Amino acid sequence: QVQLVESGGGLVQPGGSLRLSCAASGFTFTTNAMSWYRQAPGKERELVATITSTSRYTRYADSVKGRFTISRDNAKNTVYLQMNSLKPEDTAVYYCNTKVYYTNYWGQGTQVTVSS
Repeated sequence: QVQLVESGGGLVQPGGSLRLSCAASGFTFTTNAMSWYRQAPGKERELVATITSTSRYTRYADSVKGRFTISRDNAKNTVYLQMNSLKPEDTAVYYCNTKVYYTNYWGQGTQVTVSS
């Protein structure tokens, strides 16, 4: 079955960096677009970044453009989110996402907390 396992979250000071990873299995990773979403307390889940199957195209939420970079390694079935210049408003649970046969799949999430 489809599995998405996130890692790399934690506590970081404002201005710091983190790299999230999402290990995927149970589907043909090399043909699927992958996305990162986040959900802050009391807020709806929002799309952070998307990358196409060959990494040709990426898309970012306006709030993270220029600070976050999504990438993937198709040999390792892994997608990454490099987060730089982190702000307190980036605090959220970050989720990996893909769609297989019109069904959305989610990982368990990884907490990112930006605080001094």
